[in-house]
Amino acid sequence: MPSSTPVTGPAGTTGRLPLLDVLRGAAILGTLMTNVWIFSSPGSEWGILTGATPGSSLRELLSDPAPALAAESLFRFLADGKFLSMLTILFGVGLAIQFASAARRGQPWPGRYRRRALFLFAEGTAHFLLVFAWDVLMGYAVTALLVAGLLTRSERFRRAVMWCAAGLHVAGMALLTAGLVAADSATGEVDAEVVALYADGGYLDQVAFRLDNAVLLRLEPVLSFGLLLFLFLLGVRLFRAGAFQPDAAGRRLRVRMLRWGLGLGLPLNAATALGGMDFFLLSRYVAAPLVAIGYIGLIGVLLDRTRRPGRLVAALTSVGRTALSSYVAQNALCVLACYGIGLGLATRFEDSGPWWVMGLWATVCLLLVVGSTLWLRRFSHGPLEALQRWALNR
Repeated sequence: MPSSTPVTGPAGTTGRLPLLDVLRGAAILGTLMTNVWIFSSPGSEWGILTGATPGSSLRELLSDPAPALAAESLFRFLADGKFLSMLTILFGVGLAIQFASAARRGQPWPGRYRRRALFLFAEGTAHFLLVFAWDVLMGYAVTALLVAGLLTRSERFRRAVMWCAAGLHVAGMALLTAGLVAADSATGEVDAEVVALYADGGYLDQVAFRLDNAVLLRLEPVLSFGLLLFLFLLGVRLFRAGAFQPDAAGRRLRVRMLRWGLGLGLPLNAATALGGMDFFLLSRYVAAPLVAIGYIGLIGVLLDRTRRPGRLVAALTSVGRTALSSYVAQNALCVLACYGIGLGLATRFEDSGPWWVMGLWATVCLLLVVGSTLWLRRFSHGPLEALQRWALNR
């Protein structure tokens, strides 16, 4: 994941943008707020395809407002789709930074960036097979290759592509949702053999299962490709508009993002979440990205009003500077914690409620913060970031 330093801002000044590191850190830890429920559910990665691992359960609160269910519902609702969309926007920002750096150095574009994207695709493929089926890196790499070419076109052309992608995406999600409502779909159960695979099966068996079912497990980046393209280009526009700059114009933009993103996105997201699983696609892939824009604005506004950044800002910055390593590490830690090849917590605490899952999230976050902080005391880049730089330089 591209670094935020050094960068060339809209006015041509070169310097560090601390906000980007904080946002990346928040996006990485926030994405885990959604993924941790996948690891802890029966059938793990396969459970999403059967509806056994829903993205939000707000609707259930209407009939059972128990404290445990309320905590789980709020936890899921605040995270589902929001931080993933935030991470996608920030990846577009990173692409704009790479383009600005190449222009400053007089280098051809896309030029070497193609190799960077192809290496990211290889990393994502390894991550998909060896760690986690719902990898985002492969989709990011493909989208980055397309957007890298669009950066050489006019602003008018990019804007047209951006809004066409958004329109087609929303129309597709609306049609699929209409089909789900008409079919009166219900939550299914994961096949017992798949449950046993993750509870008691061997590691190589799990790798083989991902490989055998790669088409279905790679469905998300295909269905959401229009959204990926839109959010990448949105990240480019926000960066060039100065939305991450520490000046008055940047602060005004962040306030607008906060107001519009949360003011419009939260009510829409709540409505779709209360609609149940039939409206899952609209909730995660239409409403949640609007909230993500509000999250970026909110974090930016809070940071603008913080005179002395404390431990939380430092923690998020460390994770943000090692974003790629932290993303892979958090999934690997959850595999070792939840699956039978490790501690097997998913089976041990299967009927014990949601508290242990949220505790697992907090524990993994703490490990990432401590690990990234200690690592950056000796090295300037995360381990996977350093590997990527070494390989590309070779």
